[in-house]
Amino acid sequence: MTVASPATAGTGTDASVPRPRGRGTAARAAGLAAACAALVAVAALSIAVGAKQVPLDQVWHGLFHYSGTDTDVVVRDLRLPRTLLGLLAGAALGLAGAVMQALTRNPLADPGILGVNAGASAAVVSAISFLGVTSVTDYVWFAFAGAAAVSAAVYVLGGSRGGATPVRLALAGTAATFALYGYVQAVQLLDTASLDKMRFWTVGSLAPATMPVVSQIWPFLVTGAVLALALARPLNAVALGDDHARALGTNLNRTRALAMAAVTLLCGAATAACGPIVFVGLMVPHLVRSLTGPDLRWMLPYAAVLAPVLFLGADVLGRVVARPGELQVGVVTALIGGPVFIQLVRRRRMAQL
Repeated sequence: MTVASPATAGTGTDASVPRPRGRGTAARAAGLAAACAALVAVAALSIAVGAKQVPLDQVWHGLFHYSGTDTDVVVRDLRLPRTLLGLLAGAALGLAGAVMQALTRNPLADPGILGVNAGASAAVVSAISFLGVTSVTDYVWFAFAGAAAVSAAVYVLGGSRGGATPVRLALAGTAATFALYGYVQAVQLLDTASLDKMRFWTVGSLAPATMPVVSQIWPFLVTGAVLALALARPLNAVALGDDHARALGTNLNRTRALAMAAVTLLCGAATAACGPIVFVGLMVPHLVRSLTGPDLRWMLPYAAVLAPVLFLGADVLGRVVARPGELQVGVVTALIGGPVFIQLVRRRRMAQL
């Protein structure tokens, strides 16, 4: 059965709307190419600009003619891993936010709505307080395991009666988030040492980035990104509503389970490496939707490119405005994201899901 109505216009599902014609496709492709160029520029700034002034010729030397000087160490061992982590984590948060908003049909959804951030935080504080873990490379595994366990529990709770639905998933995730953050606060109050060790992770930062951390998380992020991009068509159908999705032949339970897995891989690994980062996964999908419309076949690639532009840009800004110290990227994204998101909400013609 073919479903076609004005309400489904722009969703990108083959049965409800025609494919974009040449001009629309060309404009979107050109916009994506411009976004990629902006990403390259911001990545270059992230390597070249920081608390310490490094001339461009020495930046080039540190990248391609490494000899172990202090400047080479700053460029190759500190800024390059930080930039790579920002690229990976930013793309992950943008993709996870777009998937979550489509999955829950909630424009205010972000990756944390499934309890991913809370699960990672609870696992890290437990590892610090009870197991004596102190290394960032060890935090990653505990945080990812906590995020995955809580996401699985939320899916089971949200689908315990009659199958998982957007409302049940959101309610289960919210309940898990409040409970786990209560646990985190209790442990930190009882163990001040864990509070001191965890405070920089919880604010969200790229400063501890190293190549071992990048090598630990990139397989999870790449797997989650591939899965999210592969789900663009079925998620377009899910965004129409359950009845329309079934009419279009979409397996709702499988799509939701795979989307949950993608969000867990993306957000779990990014949160494990950088700490909980707010507003990136919430704000970027709204910005992208205003450029591409609600078709996830275009939204997801745009989000994967523009989210790291925002993320790395905020990190560079934090390094510049507070020289010789720095503002952590989680603080900068919160300061920028709040006013920008309010402006987006106030726009009369804000793009809808």
